[in-house]
Amino acid sequence: MSHVTTHVLDAALGRPAAGVPVRLEAASDADRASWRTVAEGRTDDDGRIGDLGPERLAAGYHRITFDTAAYFTATGQHGFYPEVSIVFDLADEDAHYHVPLLLSPFAYSTYRGS
Repeated sequence: MSHVTTHVLDAALGRPAAGVPVRLEAASDADRASWRTVAEGRTDDDGRIGDLGPERLAAGYHRITFDTAAYFTATGQHGFYPEVSIVFDLADEDAHYHVPLLLSPFAYSTYRGS
């Protein structure tokens, strides 16, 4: 299993958000001035990406960016946020990190999942 996984739920439609393009990046330096892409994927029919990135990542800051504009366009919605970026601190190299996104056209939320 990947070190980092995610899923997206569309709160407005009440279902998983399928087909959302997702990019996982790692900070290239301590001040997060530049990022390097680690993996890219697209949510499945259940709104999940179970294989986002490698099995192990180094500790440090990472970022998941969701292309919500592509998703909203595909579902006939107009969203206020064309992308959502979540920066998190991967502090424990042995732990699994699940970073979900709860999405609607005018709001989003996230949390550290299990």
